[in-house]
Amino acid sequence: MATRPTPFPSSFLTRKKILSRFTFFKQFSILLNDKKCSRFRCQIKSFENQPPNWNVEFLPGTQPIHLIQNSPSSSISMASDSALKTVKNVCLFYCAETKALAERIAAESDAIELRAINWRTFEDGFPNLFIPNAHGIRGKNVAFLASFSSPGLIFEQLSIIYALPKLFVSSFTLVLPFFPTGTSERMEDEGDVATAFTLARILSNIPTSRGGPTSLVTFDIHALQERFYFGDNILPCFESGIPLLKSRLQQLPDSDNISIAFPDDGAWKRFHKQLQHFPTIVCNKVRIGDQRIVRIKEGEAAGRHVVIVDDLVQSGGTLIECQRVLAANGAAKISAYVTHGIFPNRSWQRFEHDNGGHPETGLTYFWITDSCPQTVKEVMGKPPFEILSLAGSIAAALQI
Repeated sequence: MATRPTPFPSSFLTRKKILSRFTFFKQFSILLNDKKCSRFRCQIKSFENQPPNWNVEFLPGTQPIHLIQNSPSSSISMASDSALKTVKNVCLFYCAETKALAERIAAESDAIELRAINWRTFEDGFPNLFIPNAHGIRGKNVAFLASFSSPGLIFEQLSIIYALPKLFVSSFTLVLPFFPTGTSERMEDEGDVATAFTLARILSNIPTSRGGPTSLVTFDIHALQERFYFGDNILPCFESGIPLLKSRLQQLPDSDNISIAFPDDGAWKRFHKQLQHFPTIVCNKVRIGDQRIVRIKEGEAAGRHVVIVDDLVQSGGTLIECQRVLAANGAAKISAYVTHGIFPNRSWQRFEHDNGGHPETGLTYFWITDSCPQTVKEVMGKPPFEILSLAGSIAAALQI
């Protein structure tokens, strides 16, 4: 059914202006002024702040020029074509540690092009860095995939991070999957230094590119208040690895028997809204003398496949205590998920596989993401560990 024509108000658009605005062909201009022409109609391919789904119709003897909206099917087709045209091409740089993850990200999208950096050092140990074909990234969207896994690596990467936006790039995005000083976010005694705030201030002073402030993509930052540590010269994008976990849980044969356990109230505050469709168990730590004992605060573990969820793991002591108390309360299987598997001093070796359903002796699965590349190399292919890659999530974030 034809849609009723919508007239342009004469104060909004004259016949002469519409010719200029839509750059019609010269022949169309002749038609508009030809008295023998009884009807003229053409399609608008571009219209400011409007989707390209309109036709222009002019009838001699009538003052307004009419807009006629196309059918929904053609609008959908045009919107699809428009979406294809808005794909953002990105030049992705990386450090030595993140090369494997960068390759996985590039495999997710044809719009992502990998670019290498020459990471060298002088004889005194200080960085000797070079960005090849620096002129080639002018006017392009540029990103850097960082890994601040140790203080010794931060300075050389910051040197690159501060240099890239100044090479006349269109936009700059820093992808830092793991924000490493997140656990040092508050002062408990006078003289304590909150290094989470220090690192946030350093990143907040990255030079602006031609497109404006730097965008920062990071995953499951430790404390919710840390998002307010960043200044106005950086735009933090806080992503989460929980969607990867939910997708993996749906693939399990006992997916209808999953319960989620949080090792403390902090983990519950951080993640419970994303996992609200699962039965939950909340644990807490109770101090008895010099010992800190983990107990179940609420929820039932009996007969369930319980998945312990937290943002990160270091020594793993809290997770092991949670595993023991859940097994003692009748859990049929116990698994764990953390976004960031730090495991200093190879502490991942403390976690054993349950060998087919013995939750008191080990875990069925221990899922981590590839936010900490060194850990991934160490645990790859070793049960109960399984890697959930952030590559797809990062590729999607680079299109924002």
